[in-house]
Amino acid sequence: MNDDIGRRPGYLPPDPAEYDSPRARIARAKGLEAPYIAGGVDPDPEQALRDDRHYGKLLVAMVVTLILSGFVLGIALAIATGSAPR
Repeated sequence: MNDDIGRRPGYLPPDPAEYDSPRARIARAKGLEAPYIAGGVDPDPEQALRDDRHYGKLLVAMVVTLILSGFVLGIALAIATGSAPR
């Protein structure tokens, strides 16, 4: 079974230079077979956090706009059709 490992498509042999990299050490500590840990290293975490805050605010604004537009359309239709709650 282990004889087929080197013959799989896309197989890369282990890189001895990367054996002691921080990612490889963390992966071995977690019991993973390969030194891949999802997430990676962000080259500019501050910019990523600024972008996340910007898009978070934009998302909240869009949700509030959708909810308020529903109320406005509902009120406009009630006035236009002459139906009012009793």
